[in-house]
Amino acid sequence: SKKIDFISELEKELPKENFVRAKSQAQKELFLIELRELRKKFGINQEDIKSFSQSGISKLENRKDMKISTLIEYLDNIGLNIEIKVSPKKNNLEEIILLKT
Repeated sequence: SKKIDFISELEKELPKENFVRAKSQAQKELFLIELRELRKKFGINQEDIKSFSQSGISKLENRKDMKISTLIEYLDNIGLNIEIKVSPKKNNLEEIILLKT
C-alpha cells in the first residue's frame, strides 16, 4: 500500500488561503503541546514554577498566542534559554539573531 502524505493531499484540495490558515493553526497547536511537553521532559510540575500560579501555567500552556516576554519568563523558570533568529525567505543571506537569553 502507498503511504499518503496527508499535508500534501490537503494542500491540493483546499483553496490556498484556507490551507495557509489551517497550517498556521496547526503550528500554534503544536507550539502549545511542545510547551507542556518541554516542562514535563525536565520533570517540572506546574507547582514548581515560582513566577506563575498553577492556574497561570495551565492558562499559559493553553494560549493560542503570548508575548515573547512571557515565553522568556516561562522558559527561564524551567531552566531553558531561547534564541530567536530571522532569515530572508528569498535568498541565502545570513541569519540574524534577534534575541538570545
